[in-house]
Amino acid sequence: MKPSDPEQERAWRERLSSEQYQVTRCSATEAPFSGRYWNHHADGEYRCVCCGAPLFDSNSKFDSGTGWPSFTQPAHDARIAEHADRSYGMVRTEVRCASCEAHLGHVFPDGPGPDGLRYCINSAALDFEPAADSASDSPSAESA
Repeated sequence: MKPSDPEQERAWRERLSSEQYQVTRCSATEAPFSGRYWNHHADGEYRCVCCGAPLFDSNSKFDSGTGWPSFTQPAHDARIAEHADRSYGMVRTEVRCASCEAHLGHVFPDGPGPDGLRYCINSAALDFEPAADSASDSPSAESA
């Protein structure tokens, strides 16, 4: 991620919760099974919590058993940027928002979709916009 100017960093800190800031701006990872969207099943679109860019459609979401929201593909390929991540002694592919460079999570080659990908995304990096005909975006209101 490119170094940010102090004014932009201040704006991120004011706008985001502490967890959202740590995940999206410092590449932290939330604990599994702790995020708002890991067990969320409403119809709609998942957006970047930092800039609002559309990232994933609920139709590509699946239960990976990992405790993080998982998707088979991005909603808009141009909105996702992938980078090599060699932290913690392993090689992974990091996923960032292409619009604002927010850290979202990682993509792994073990998904069920046609491309075999699993986008493992931190809930703290996401906002949810329910589909026009969806009654609620409350994660506790939906069932599996």
